[in-house]
Amino acid sequence: MSDRVYKITEIVGSSSDSIEDAIQGAIRRASKTLSHLEWFEVAETRGHIRNGEVGHYQVVLRVGFRLNE
Repeated sequence: MSDRVYKITEIVGSSSDSIEDAIQGAIRRASKTLSHLEWFEVAETRGHIRNGEVGHYQVVLRVGFRLNE
């Protein structure tokens, strides 16, 4: 077995429901175009305020995926 090499890229997910939904949606979408996704890290969390309440959540994720041999 050879050593593996990984690439890191940033993606942004958003949801009007929760931070968790924003993360899940971003990972789900990224997995459709990126192969071998193996890990993620939340780099930033932010949101939009509407009428004194949270209107929208947004997360910046760093995702790591293994490069093909």
